[in-house]
Amino acid sequence: MKREQYSHMGLLKELRERNPDDFKNYLRMSDSSFNTLLQAVAPRISKQDTCMRQAIPAEQRLIATLRYLATGRSFEDLKFSAGISAQALGRIIPETCNAIVEALNAEYLKFPSTEVEWKAVAKQFEDYWNFPNCLGAIDGKHVRIQPPSSSGSYYFNYKGYFSIVLLAIVNAKYEFLMVDVGKNGRVSDGGAMEQTFFYQQLKNDQLHLPSNSDSREGMNYVFVADEAFALHKHVLKPFPQKNLSRERRIYNYRLSRARRVVENAFGILANRFRIFHSAINLSPIKIDSVVLACCVLHNFLRRTSSASYMPGNMVDREDIDQQTVISAEWRSEPNGLLELQAATSRNATIEAKLSREKYVDFFNGTGAVDWQSAMV
Repeated sequence: MKREQYSHMGLLKELRERNPDDFKNYLRMSDSSFNTLLQAVAPRISKQDTCMRQAIPAEQRLIATLRYLATGRSFEDLKFSAGISAQALGRIIPETCNAIVEALNAEYLKFPSTEVEWKAVAKQFEDYWNFPNCLGAIDGKHVRIQPPSSSGSYYFNYKGYFSIVLLAIVNAKYEFLMVDVGKNGRVSDGGAMEQTFFYQQLKNDQLHLPSNSDSREGMNYVFVADEAFALHKHVLKPFPQKNLSRERRIYNYRLSRARRVVENAFGILANRFRIFHSAINLSPIKIDSVVLACCVLHNFLRRTSSASYMPGNMVDREDIDQQTVISAEWRSEPNGLLELQAATSRNATIEAKLSREKYVDFFNGTGAVDWQSAMV
């Protein structure tokens, strides 16, 4: 079979020349971003022709992979447009996802490792979201999967389906700083967090976080999280909603405002990569590669094609005059990534509670913003 004749290669050539917007919709990226990506991954996915058969070109491998991530269609469905057998797609797509991660990871998914890098993250949160000393927003989601044979209830979650957990830390610009994927779906947000390499380093003070002496008001540098996570001297969470004082309501609002970046990052991810809208039918290790590839592509496109990948209506935004939050477009449809179960309540340390109270005092004192009272 002549692959270029029967596959999407001919269609894409026409779209590139005549309708760039349709090209973007087809692969979830512009022609320019695609060419940059192809140049980065081609050395890792190019194969040699043999005397028996002609190798599938790197461009065709990448296009098939991007269509799989963009649509979530099965290999059986994709084989017609890809011009590649379903069996070959089962090998090519995970291989290409691995290549995407390897090629882009160092530049587009780099976890801070020095005080200088952490302070740069914190400065963005203060500049964009009026939240000082913030090192990232944490959240976790269920990714639906077809369970491996003989896995029993290992991946079966409290919602009644099979899943793995995607846990992430996001910066002020909706980009993933850290991604941890592959924990079984039975764990909670907090339980998943405690199993990560990140949390072990946090617990053992090995993240090279800036010291309080360098922070605003002597407060701890912190990550912001939701109710599911345990309060920690470096992890802030909201107060329970019942019978809150005005001061604590304002603290919750300011925390929520900074935390929205991770909610929106996940929402955009699932909106752009429809692979998350149905149960992924691969082995767990291949699913990990697929999910990581989507996350690193999210960051890549956030930087190279921001206007088309993440237009203004794709994120929540505040209307201060109307005292309301305008919901992002992705919230109007199911996105396939579902919330994790809240962790069981546990007693926080005195140090963790004092850290949070300092932020309560700050947001109601020298760190107050003009509009906050109207928003609670």
